Amino acid sequence: MSSDRARDRREYGITTLAMVAGAALLLAAAGRHWVTGVLDVPGPVAPTAIDLTGADLTGTPTGVGWAGLAAVAGLYAARGWVRRAIGLLTAAGGVLVLASVWSATRPGVLADTVASHAAASGGTAQVAAEPDLAALGPAMAAAGALALLLSGLLATVRSPAWPGMGTRYDRDAAPRQHQAETPSDLWRSLDAGDDPTLDAPGRGDGRADGADRTAPEGGTATAPLARRPAEPKENS
Repeated sequence: MSSDRARDRREYGITTLAMVAGAALLLAAAGRHWVTGVLDVPGPVAPTAIDLTGADLTGTPTGVGWAGLAAVAGLYAARGWVRRAIGLLTAAGGVLVLASVWSATRPGVLADTVASHAAASGGTAQVAAEPDLAALGPAMAAAGALALLLSGLLATVRSPAWPGMGTRYDRDAAPRQHQAETPSDLWRSLDAGDDPTLDAPGRGDGRADGADRTAPEGGTATAPLARRPAEPKENS
């Protein structure tokens, strides 16, 4: 049993680390520049370069990155089918990022995006050449999306067996057998959610009030005195 618990903890730790790493990669990739375009301005002006970040091309990596960080907290706090739903949504977010990165980095889409940013600046510049795509930004986004996809699928299958917030936060959690013998044991029991008086002397042992069943060494136990029924008073 202990080996299974250790394996579940390792599995949970690796999955959450993969989610954090994937979300961090998405957020970092969204801030990097992905494409450089060259704008031809009318008149005796040299062509102007324009740099676009991943967030300029698509906002999906940023949104899914923040959602991935929230999924880590959700896996820790939730249980059962809710954990499976969180894992499935995380995997779906990874697929969505992969699709958006592929769509946003196609040559025709890049040229249209650069032209739209040039028009939004209020000038009359036109795209002079094919935009130059930097590979690092899209690669980081793709790696983060794959990390979220794989960790989300693993969480969908295995998350109900992973550790969570603990049973001490459950209203219906059964108290564990533990008896506090010292003041420090008492505080540790309260912190762990145990009932330190569960096995206290005199509780649940079936003895009658005031009866002593402890026999002296070498002697016999003294039986408790039987209670005599009350006798009715004689009429005078």
